[in-house]
Amino acid sequence: MGTIISVVNQKGGVGKTTTAVNLGAYLAYFGKRVLLIDLDPQANATSGLGINHREIEKGIYNVLIGNSSIIDVILKTKQNNYFVIPATISLSGASVELVDLDNREFRLDTALKEVKDKFDYIIIDGPPSLGLLTVNGLTASDKVLIPIQSEYYALEGLGQLLETISLIQNNLKPELGILGVVITMFDKRNRLSSLVKDELYKYFPNKVFKSIIPRSVRLAEAPSYGSSILQYDAKSLAAKAYEDLAKEIINSI
Repeated sequence: MGTIISVVNQKGGVGKTTTAVNLGAYLAYFGKRVLLIDLDPQANATSGLGINHREIEKGIYNVLIGNSSIIDVILKTKQNNYFVIPATISLSGASVELVDLDNREFRLDTALKEVKDKFDYIIIDGPPSLGLLTVNGLTASDKVLIPIQSEYYALEGLGQLLETISLIQNNLKPELGILGVVITMFDKRNRLSSLVKDELYKYFPNKVFKSIIPRSVRLAEAPSYGSSILQYDAKSLAAKAYEDLAKEIINSI
């Protein structure tokens, strides 16, 4: 059975989608069969893999509301072993529609049972919020990966996120575990980045990955070409960082 990982942070702009897309690319590069689920209504993971979400008729929204099988909405990406379930425009209204549906917190979990054994890793790119979409992602997952930007304000919402994860563990998914924290947008020239890194090591002993994602122009450019950093610039420092992160995750699971 594949391992399902939710990439979650309710704060936007912390490299959440960038991490989901590029981690998936490197896991696939290492021969793992990978499915990325874009659970964010902004559909940045979908477009970042070269798929125009405005031209897609069905995606993860249709699975959640129950009018499509999950098998029917899986698309191939440009990379071998790498597949995606896209977000569509309809996903923006899903949180409201899910409220009145049966089993509303477990819609994704139920759907994934059909394909979990077909992939080594399923990565869920959650929205930057703590609503029903995020809850669906967490209840469907085995592990949570938390990307945290190396800036002061990134630490402020961490307590709320951990509280949400704890509530899921206590009430909906006791076996949900924290895979770890990955530091993103790190600038070694900035003293604050180092201070935040030190704080995270104190806050999460043995849970902060050694691989640190640097702030990178090439990494920011890649999505505009519909590519992961592996395809766009495999020799960049950011590419090496995500390669190392993928290795760490393979070794830790």
